[in-house]
Amino acid sequence: MRPSLVSRLRCPYCGTRLDAVENDALVRDGDGMAAGVLGCECCAFPVVDGIPVLVADDTARAAIQALEAGHRREALEGLLGLDGPRTSAFRAIAEGRAPATYRRLVEVLSPDAEGTYFLYRFSDPTFLTADAVLTALAADRPTAAGWALDVCGGSGHLTRRLQALQGGEDGPDRRTVLADVYFWKLWLARRITAPGCHAVCCDANQPLPFEDRAFSLAVLSDAFPYIWHKRLLAGELMRVTGPEGVVTLPHLHSADGENHSQGMALTPGAYADLFAPMAPRLFRDSLLLDGVVDRHAIDLSDPVAPDRVGDEPALTLVAGRRAEPDAPVPLASPGLVTGRLIVNPLYEVAADGDGTRLTLAFPTPEYADEFGACRRYLPAELRVAADLTGTLDDARVRAALGASYDDLRRRRVLLDVPAGYC
Repeated sequence: MRPSLVSRLRCPYCGTRLDAVENDALVRDGDGMAAGVLGCECCAFPVVDGIPVLVADDTARAAIQALEAGHRREALEGLLGLDGPRTSAFRAIAEGRAPATYRRLVEVLSPDAEGTYFLYRFSDPTFLTADAVLTALAADRPTAAGWALDVCGGSGHLTRRLQALQGGEDGPDRRTVLADVYFWKLWLARRITAPGCHAVCCDANQPLPFEDRAFSLAVLSDAFPYIWHKRLLAGELMRVTGPEGVVTLPHLHSADGENHSQGMALTPGAYADLFAPMAPRLFRDSLLLDGVVDRHAIDLSDPVAPDRVGDEPALTLVAGRRAEPDAPVPLASPGLVTGRLIVNPLYEVAADGDGTRLTLAFPTPEYADEFGACRRYLPAELRVAADLTGTLDDARVRAALGASYDDLRRRRVLLDVPAGYC
Protein backbone atom coordinates (compact mmCIF):
# COMPACT_ATOMS: atom_id res chain seq x y z
CA MET A 1 0.00 0.00 0.00
CA ARG A 2 1.62 3.19 -1.20
CA PRO A 3 1.55 6.66 0.41
CA SER A 4 -0.35 8.11 -2.56
CA LEU A 5 -3.30 5.89 -1.63
CA VAL A 6 -3.08 6.46 2.13
CA SER A 7 -3.33 10.22 1.60
CA ARG A 8 -6.71 9.71 -0.09
CA LEU A 9 -8.15 7.35 2.51
CA ARG A 10 -10.61 8.38 5.21
CA CYS A 11 -12.26 6.27 7.87
CA PRO A 12 -15.70 5.17 6.60
CA TYR A 13 -17.17 5.70 10.09
CA CYS A 14 -15.66 8.89 11.56
CA GLY A 15 -14.21 10.43 8.39
CA THR A 16 -10.78 11.15 9.85
CA ARG A 17 -7.41 10.40 8.26
CA LEU A 18 -5.68 7.04 8.59
CA ASP A 19 -2.07 6.51 9.63
CA ALA A 20 0.13 3.48 10.16
CA VAL A 21 0.34 2.25 13.73
CA GLU A 22 3.98 1.83 14.75
CA ASN A 23 3.95 -1.62 16.34
CA ASP A 24 5.31 -5.13 15.76
CA ALA A 25 2.70 -5.81 13.05
CA LEU A 26 4.13 -3.14 10.73
CA VAL A 27 6.04 -4.46 7.70
CA ARG A 28 7.37 -1.87 5.27
CA ASP A 29 7.63 -2.38 1.52
CA GLY A 30 9.98 0.36 0.34
CA ASP A 31 8.12 3.56 1.19
CA GLY A 32 4.84 1.63 1.33
CA MET A 33 3.18 -0.78 3.74
CA ALA A 34 2.99 -4.54 3.12
CA ALA A 35 1.30 -5.41 6.42
CA GLY A 36 0.28 -3.77 9.65
CA VAL A 37 -2.48 -1.74 11.22
CA LEU A 38 -4.03 1.58 10.21
CA GLY A 39 -5.58 3.77 12.87
CA CYS A 40 -7.99 6.72 12.81
CA GLU A 41 -9.75 8.53 15.67
CA CYS A 42 -12.27 5.72 16.19
CA CYS A 43 -10.99 2.41 14.76
CA ALA A 44 -8.12 0.17 13.81
CA PHE A 45 -7.96 -1.64 10.47
CA PRO A 46 -5.63 -4.39 9.21
CA VAL A 47 -3.42 -4.16 6.13
CA VAL A 48 -2.59 -7.58 4.64
CA ASP A 49 -0.50 -8.10 1.49
CA GLY A 50 -0.67 -4.35 0.90
CA ILE A 51 -4.50 -4.26 0.99
CA PRO A 52 -6.19 -2.13 3.67
CA VAL A 53 -9.33 -3.73 5.08
CA LEU A 54 -11.54 -0.81 6.06
CA VAL A 55 -14.33 -2.88 7.55
CA ALA A 56 -15.05 -3.21 11.27
CA ASP A 57 -16.09 -6.83 11.78
CA ASP A 58 -14.90 -9.96 13.55
CA THR A 59 -12.82 -11.14 10.57
CA ALA A 60 -10.91 -7.84 10.42
CA ARG A 61 -10.35 -7.86 14.19
CA ALA A 62 -9.03 -11.44 13.99
CA ALA A 63 -6.63 -10.33 11.23
CA ILE A 64 -5.29 -7.54 13.45
CA GLN A 65 -4.72 -9.99 16.29
CA ALA A 66 -2.90 -12.39 13.95
CA LEU A 67 -0.70 -9.61 12.56
CA GLU A 68 0.22 -8.34 16.01
CA ALA A 69 1.15 -11.89 17.00
CA GLY A 70 3.40 -12.18 13.95
CA HIS A 71 1.13 -14.62 12.10
CA ARG A 72 0.83 -13.01 8.67
CA ARG A 73 -0.25 -16.22 6.89
CA GLU A 74 -3.02 -16.75 9.42
CA ALA A 75 -4.23 -13.19 8.81
CA LEU A 76 -4.21 -13.73 5.05
CA GLU A 77 -6.01 -17.07 5.14
CA GLY A 78 -8.64 -15.70 7.50
CA LEU A 79 -9.41 -12.76 5.22
CA LEU A 80 -9.51 -15.09 2.20
CA GLY A 81 -12.26 -17.03 3.98
CA LEU A 82 -10.46 -20.36 3.75
CA ASP A 83 -11.45 -23.42 5.72
CA GLY A 84 -10.80 -27.16 5.66
CA PRO A 85 -9.76 -28.63 2.29
CA ARG A 86 -9.62 -25.22 0.62
CA THR A 87 -6.91 -24.16 3.07
CA SER A 88 -4.79 -27.16 2.09
CA ALA A 89 -5.36 -26.49 -1.61
CA PHE A 90 -4.42 -22.83 -1.19
CA ARG A 91 -1.25 -23.66 0.72
CA ALA A 92 -0.21 -26.06 -2.05
CA ILE A 93 -0.49 -23.18 -4.53
CA ALA A 94 1.20 -20.65 -2.23
CA GLU A 95 4.10 -23.02 -1.60
CA GLY A 96 4.62 -23.82 -5.29
CA ARG A 97 3.30 -27.37 -5.12
CA ALA A 98 0.39 -26.59 -7.48
CA PRO A 99 -0.10 -24.16 -10.40
CA ALA A 100 -0.64 -20.57 -9.27
CA THR A 101 -2.89 -19.53 -12.16
CA TYR A 102 -5.98 -17.34 -11.91
CA ARG A 103 -8.08 -20.33 -13.03
CA ARG A 104 -6.76 -22.58 -10.25
CA LEU A 105 -6.91 -19.88 -7.58
CA VAL A 106 -10.49 -18.93 -8.38
CA GLU A 107 -11.46 -22.62 -8.20
CA VAL A 108 -10.12 -22.64 -4.65
CA LEU A 109 -11.29 -19.21 -3.51
CA SER A 110 -14.70 -19.22 -5.21
CA PRO A 111 -15.85 -22.74 -6.19
CA ASP A 112 -19.29 -21.58 -7.30
CA ALA A 113 -21.12 -19.76 -10.09
CA GLU A 114 -19.43 -16.46 -9.27
CA GLY A 115 -16.03 -18.02 -9.83
CA THR A 116 -17.24 -19.28 -13.22
CA TYR A 117 -18.46 -15.79 -14.08
CA PHE A 118 -15.07 -14.30 -13.24
CA LEU A 119 -13.05 -16.85 -15.22
CA TYR A 120 -14.91 -16.04 -18.45
CA ARG A 121 -15.39 -12.34 -17.69
CA PHE A 122 -13.13 -10.98 -20.44
CA SER A 123 -15.54 -12.03 -23.20
CA ASP A 124 -19.02 -11.75 -21.72
CA PRO A 125 -21.41 -9.22 -23.30
CA THR A 126 -21.65 -6.97 -20.25
CA PHE A 127 -17.86 -6.65 -20.15
CA LEU A 128 -17.71 -5.71 -23.84
CA THR A 129 -20.15 -2.83 -23.39
CA ALA A 130 -18.59 -1.60 -20.12
CA ASP A 131 -15.13 -1.73 -21.72
CA ALA A 132 -16.38 0.30 -24.67
CA VAL A 133 -18.09 2.87 -22.43
CA LEU A 134 -14.83 3.46 -20.57
CA THR A 135 -13.02 3.81 -23.89
CA ALA A 136 -15.42 6.58 -24.93
CA LEU A 137 -15.18 8.37 -21.57
CA ALA A 138 -11.39 8.19 -21.65
CA ALA A 139 -11.44 10.31 -24.79
CA ASP A 140 -12.17 13.19 -22.40
CA ARG A 141 -8.63 14.10 -21.36
CA PRO A 142 -9.35 15.75 -17.98
CA THR A 143 -11.27 12.64 -16.90
CA ALA A 144 -8.56 10.26 -18.11
CA ALA A 145 -5.80 12.29 -16.46
CA GLY A 146 -7.07 11.97 -12.88
CA TRP A 147 -7.48 9.05 -10.51
CA ALA A 148 -10.06 6.37 -11.35
CA LEU A 149 -12.13 4.23 -8.97
CA ASP A 150 -13.64 0.83 -9.77
CA VAL A 151 -16.27 0.20 -7.06
CA CYS A 152 -17.53 -3.35 -6.45
CA GLY A 153 -14.94 -4.20 -9.10
CA GLY A 154 -14.57 -7.88 -8.25
CA SER A 155 -11.22 -9.40 -9.16
CA GLY A 156 -10.12 -6.55 -11.36
CA HIS A 157 -11.08 -7.35 -14.97
CA LEU A 158 -12.42 -3.86 -15.66
CA THR A 159 -9.72 -2.37 -13.42
CA ARG A 160 -7.16 -3.77 -15.85
CA ARG A 161 -8.88 -1.82 -18.62
CA LEU A 162 -8.83 1.37 -16.54
CA GLN A 163 -5.10 0.89 -15.99
CA ALA A 164 -4.52 0.61 -19.74
CA LEU A 165 -6.58 3.74 -20.43
CA GLN A 166 -4.55 5.64 -17.83
CA GLY A 167 -1.21 4.58 -19.20
CA GLY A 168 -0.59 1.18 -17.65
CA GLU A 169 0.41 -0.21 -14.28
CA ASP A 170 4.01 1.06 -14.25
CA GLY A 171 5.34 4.31 -12.89
CA PRO A 172 5.55 5.99 -9.49
CA ASP A 173 2.04 7.49 -9.56
CA ARG A 174 -0.36 4.67 -10.34
CA ARG A 175 -3.84 6.14 -10.28
CA THR A 176 -6.33 3.25 -10.45
CA VAL A 177 -8.13 2.06 -7.30
CA LEU A 178 -10.13 -1.17 -7.04
CA ALA A 179 -12.65 -1.38 -4.19
CA ASP A 180 -14.66 -4.44 -3.14
CA VAL A 181 -16.00 -5.92 0.09
CA TYR A 182 -14.50 -9.36 -0.61
CA PHE A 183 -10.80 -9.51 0.20
CA TRP A 184 -10.16 -12.60 -1.94
CA LYS A 185 -11.22 -10.73 -5.07
CA LEU A 186 -8.84 -7.87 -4.36
CA TRP A 187 -6.02 -10.28 -3.56
CA LEU A 188 -6.52 -12.05 -6.91
CA ALA A 189 -6.60 -8.73 -8.75
CA ARG A 190 -3.35 -7.51 -7.19
CA ARG A 191 -1.66 -10.87 -7.78
CA ILE A 192 -2.75 -11.57 -11.38
CA THR A 193 -5.56 -9.59 -13.01
CA ALA A 194 -4.55 -5.99 -12.37
CA PRO A 195 -1.13 -5.93 -10.70
CA GLY A 196 -0.05 -2.44 -9.78
CA CYS A 197 -3.54 -1.20 -8.94
CA HIS A 198 -4.36 0.14 -5.51
CA ALA A 199 -6.85 -2.15 -3.72
CA VAL A 200 -9.16 -1.23 -0.83
CA CYS A 201 -11.45 -3.65 0.97
CA CYS A 202 -14.60 -1.76 1.93
CA ASP A 203 -18.38 -2.13 2.02
CA ALA A 204 -20.32 -0.16 -0.60
CA ASN A 205 -23.33 -0.20 1.76
CA GLN A 206 -21.29 2.08 4.04
CA PRO A 207 -19.68 5.47 3.31
CA LEU A 208 -16.79 5.07 0.87
CA PRO A 209 -13.40 5.42 2.61
CA PHE A 210 -12.03 8.19 0.41
CA GLU A 211 -11.60 11.94 0.67
CA ASP A 212 -13.88 14.34 -1.21
CA ARG A 213 -13.10 14.70 -4.93
CA ALA A 214 -10.44 12.00 -4.80
CA PHE A 215 -11.30 10.75 -8.31
CA SER A 216 -12.12 12.17 -11.70
CA LEU A 217 -13.88 8.96 -12.77
CA ALA A 218 -15.81 6.34 -10.81
CA VAL A 219 -17.26 3.20 -12.39
CA LEU A 220 -19.55 0.62 -10.82
CA SER A 221 -20.39 -2.15 -13.28
CA ASP A 222 -23.00 -4.89 -12.84
CA ALA A 223 -23.33 -4.49 -9.04
CA PHE A 224 -25.49 -1.46 -8.19
CA PRO A 225 -28.82 -3.37 -8.23
CA TYR A 226 -27.47 -5.66 -5.50
CA ILE A 227 -26.64 -2.78 -3.13
CA TRP A 228 -29.28 -2.17 -0.47
CA HIS A 229 -28.23 1.39 0.45
CA LYS A 230 -28.45 2.78 -3.08
CA ARG A 231 -29.22 6.32 -1.98
CA LEU A 232 -26.13 6.38 0.24
CA LEU A 233 -23.89 4.90 -2.45
CA ALA A 234 -25.12 7.30 -5.14
CA GLY A 235 -24.33 10.21 -2.85
CA GLU A 236 -20.91 8.78 -2.05
CA LEU A 237 -20.02 8.27 -5.72
CA MET A 238 -20.91 11.90 -6.39
CA ARG A 239 -18.96 13.05 -3.33
CA VAL A 240 -15.71 11.26 -4.21
CA THR A 241 -15.81 12.49 -7.82
CA GLY A 242 -17.06 16.02 -7.18
CA PRO A 243 -18.78 18.40 -9.61
CA GLU A 244 -16.03 18.06 -12.21
CA GLY A 245 -15.95 14.25 -12.16
CA VAL A 246 -17.83 11.54 -14.02
CA VAL A 247 -19.73 8.55 -12.62
CA THR A 248 -20.76 5.66 -14.84
CA LEU A 249 -22.83 2.60 -13.95
CA PRO A 250 -22.78 0.06 -16.80
CA HIS A 251 -25.36 -2.73 -16.85
CA LEU A 252 -28.04 -1.54 -14.45
CA HIS A 253 -30.85 -4.08 -14.23
CA SER A 254 -34.19 -2.38 -14.82
CA ALA A 255 -37.22 -3.23 -12.68
CA ASP A 256 -39.31 -2.81 -15.86
CA GLY A 257 -37.43 -5.57 -17.72
CA GLU A 258 -36.60 -9.25 -17.28
CA ASN A 259 -33.12 -10.19 -16.07
CA HIS A 260 -31.49 -13.50 -15.28
CA SER A 261 -30.55 -12.22 -11.82
CA GLN A 262 -32.63 -9.15 -11.04
CA GLY A 263 -31.24 -8.15 -7.67
CA MET A 264 -33.03 -5.20 -6.05
CA ALA A 265 -33.52 -3.38 -9.34
CA LEU A 266 -35.07 0.08 -9.66
CA THR A 267 -36.93 1.70 -12.54
CA PRO A 268 -34.91 3.84 -14.98
CA GLY A 269 -36.45 6.99 -13.53
CA ALA A 270 -35.44 6.04 -10.00
CA TYR A 271 -31.83 5.46 -11.08
CA ALA A 272 -31.78 8.85 -12.77
CA ASP A 273 -33.27 10.56 -9.70
CA LEU A 274 -30.49 9.21 -7.46
CA PHE A 275 -27.89 11.01 -9.57
CA ALA A 276 -29.97 14.10 -10.40
CA PRO A 277 -27.31 16.60 -9.14
CA MET A 278 -24.93 15.32 -11.84
CA ALA A 279 -27.36 15.42 -14.79
CA PRO A 280 -27.41 11.67 -15.54
CA ARG A 281 -27.90 10.23 -19.02
CA LEU A 282 -29.27 6.73 -19.70
CA PHE A 283 -28.42 4.38 -22.59
CA ARG A 284 -29.98 1.09 -23.60
CA ASP A 285 -27.50 -1.75 -23.17
CA SER A 286 -28.94 -3.60 -26.16
CA LEU A 287 -28.11 -0.67 -28.46
CA LEU A 288 -24.65 -0.26 -26.97
CA LEU A 289 -23.93 -3.95 -27.64
CA ASP A 290 -25.28 -3.59 -31.20
CA GLY A 291 -22.80 -0.81 -31.83
CA VAL A 292 -19.85 -2.73 -30.40
CA VAL A 293 -20.62 -5.98 -32.25
CA ASP A 294 -22.08 -4.75 -35.54
CA ARG A 295 -20.34 -1.42 -36.10
CA HIS A 296 -17.21 -1.65 -33.89
CA ALA A 297 -18.21 1.64 -32.27
CA ILE A 298 -19.70 2.94 -29.04
CA ASP A 299 -22.36 5.65 -29.23
CA LEU A 300 -22.98 7.79 -26.15
CA SER A 301 -24.32 10.72 -28.14
CA ASP A 302 -28.02 9.81 -27.96
CA PRO A 303 -29.32 9.15 -24.41
CA VAL A 304 -32.84 7.86 -23.83
CA ALA A 305 -35.36 9.52 -21.53
CA PRO A 306 -36.21 7.38 -18.47
CA ASP A 307 -39.86 7.09 -19.51
CA ARG A 308 -38.83 5.82 -22.97
CA VAL A 309 -36.66 2.91 -21.86
CA GLY A 310 -39.64 0.52 -21.95
CA ASP A 311 -38.99 -3.09 -21.01
CA GLU A 312 -35.27 -2.93 -21.81
CA PRO A 313 -33.65 -5.37 -19.34
CA ALA A 314 -30.56 -3.29 -18.60
CA LEU A 315 -29.17 0.17 -19.17
CA THR A 316 -26.01 2.21 -18.61
CA LEU A 317 -25.93 5.49 -16.69
CA VAL A 318 -23.36 8.24 -17.19
CA ALA A 319 -23.47 11.26 -14.87
CA GLY A 320 -21.32 14.33 -14.41
CA ARG A 321 -19.56 16.91 -16.50
CA ARG A 322 -20.52 16.20 -20.09
CA ALA A 323 -17.81 13.74 -21.10
CA GLU A 324 -19.45 11.82 -23.92
CA PRO A 325 -18.46 12.50 -27.52
CA ASP A 326 -21.09 14.01 -29.80
CA ALA A 327 -20.80 11.15 -32.29
CA PRO A 328 -20.11 7.39 -32.18
CA VAL A 329 -16.53 6.56 -31.22
CA PRO A 330 -14.88 3.93 -33.42
CA LEU A 331 -13.26 1.15 -31.41
CA ALA A 332 -9.69 0.71 -32.51
CA SER A 333 -8.38 -2.60 -33.78
CA PRO A 334 -6.73 -4.66 -31.05
CA GLY A 335 -3.20 -3.49 -30.40
CA LEU A 336 -0.15 -5.33 -29.20
CA VAL A 337 -0.71 -8.02 -26.61
CA THR A 338 0.14 -6.59 -23.20
CA GLY A 339 -0.21 -9.85 -21.26
CA ARG A 340 -0.49 -13.25 -22.85
CA LEU A 341 -2.41 -14.38 -25.96
CA ILE A 342 -4.74 -17.33 -25.38
CA VAL A 343 -7.69 -19.00 -27.05
CA ASN A 344 -10.87 -17.98 -25.22
CA PRO A 345 -11.34 -20.62 -22.49
CA LEU A 346 -14.96 -21.01 -23.63
CA TYR A 347 -13.56 -23.00 -26.57
CA GLU A 348 -12.49 -26.60 -26.76
CA VAL A 349 -9.28 -26.67 -28.80
CA ALA A 350 -8.29 -29.59 -31.05
CA ALA A 351 -5.62 -30.02 -33.70
CA ASP A 352 -7.08 -30.33 -37.20
CA GLY A 353 -4.42 -31.16 -39.78
CA ASP A 354 -2.19 -28.11 -40.08
CA GLY A 355 -4.83 -25.97 -38.37
CA THR A 356 -7.01 -25.92 -35.26
CA ARG A 357 -10.68 -26.71 -34.67
CA LEU A 358 -12.41 -24.56 -32.02
CA THR A 359 -15.77 -25.57 -30.53
CA LEU A 360 -17.75 -23.29 -28.23
CA ALA A 361 -18.58 -25.07 -24.96
CA PHE A 362 -20.33 -23.21 -22.14
CA PRO A 363 -19.33 -24.28 -18.62
CA THR A 364 -22.92 -24.62 -17.38
CA PRO A 365 -26.45 -24.30 -18.81
CA GLU A 366 -26.98 -21.37 -16.46
CA TYR A 367 -23.98 -19.54 -17.91
CA ALA A 368 -25.24 -20.16 -21.44
CA ASP A 369 -28.63 -18.76 -20.47
CA GLU A 370 -27.31 -15.60 -18.84
CA PHE A 371 -24.48 -14.78 -21.26
CA GLY A 372 -25.76 -16.43 -24.43
CA ALA A 373 -25.59 -13.12 -26.30
CA CYS A 374 -21.88 -13.82 -26.72
CA ARG A 375 -22.92 -16.16 -29.55
CA ARG A 376 -23.28 -12.98 -31.62
CA TYR A 377 -19.49 -12.70 -31.81
CA LEU A 378 -18.21 -16.11 -30.69
CA PRO A 379 -18.86 -18.67 -33.46
CA ALA A 380 -20.23 -22.05 -32.35
CA GLU A 381 -17.43 -23.72 -34.29
CA LEU A 382 -14.62 -22.60 -36.54
CA ARG A 383 -11.42 -23.83 -38.05
CA VAL A 384 -8.37 -21.57 -38.16
CA ALA A 385 -5.35 -22.09 -40.37
CA ALA A 386 -2.83 -21.97 -37.54
CA ASP A 387 -1.71 -24.13 -34.67
CA LEU A 388 -3.45 -22.74 -31.58
CA THR A 389 -2.72 -25.68 -29.32
CA GLY A 390 -0.26 -25.16 -26.50
CA THR A 391 1.34 -21.84 -25.58
CA LEU A 392 0.74 -19.11 -28.15
CA ASP A 393 3.36 -16.68 -29.39
CA ASP A 394 1.61 -13.50 -30.50
CA ALA A 395 3.98 -12.67 -33.37
CA ARG A 396 3.84 -16.22 -34.73
CA VAL A 397 0.05 -16.41 -34.49
CA ARG A 398 -0.35 -12.98 -36.11
CA ALA A 399 1.85 -14.04 -39.01
CA ALA A 400 0.06 -17.36 -39.45
CA LEU A 401 -3.46 -15.90 -39.37
CA GLY A 402 -2.80 -12.81 -41.47
CA ALA A 403 -5.91 -10.71 -42.06
CA SER A 404 -8.08 -12.88 -39.79
CA TYR A 405 -5.96 -12.14 -36.70
CA ASP A 406 -7.56 -8.78 -35.88
CA ASP A 407 -11.05 -10.20 -36.45
CA LEU A 408 -10.46 -13.10 -34.05
CA ARG A 409 -9.10 -10.68 -31.44
CA ARG A 410 -12.00 -8.27 -31.90
CA ARG A 411 -14.54 -11.09 -31.60
CA ARG A 412 -12.83 -12.34 -28.41
CA VAL A 413 -12.00 -15.74 -29.89
CA LEU A 414 -8.40 -14.82 -29.08
CA LEU A 415 -7.90 -12.96 -25.80
CA ASP A 416 -5.17 -10.78 -24.35
CA VAL A 417 -5.16 -11.86 -20.72
CA PRO A 418 -2.80 -11.21 -17.80
CA ALA A 419 0.21 -13.48 -17.47
CA GLY A 420 -0.69 -16.47 -15.34
CA TYR A 421 -4.42 -16.23 -16.07
CA CYS A 422 -4.95 -19.79 -17.28
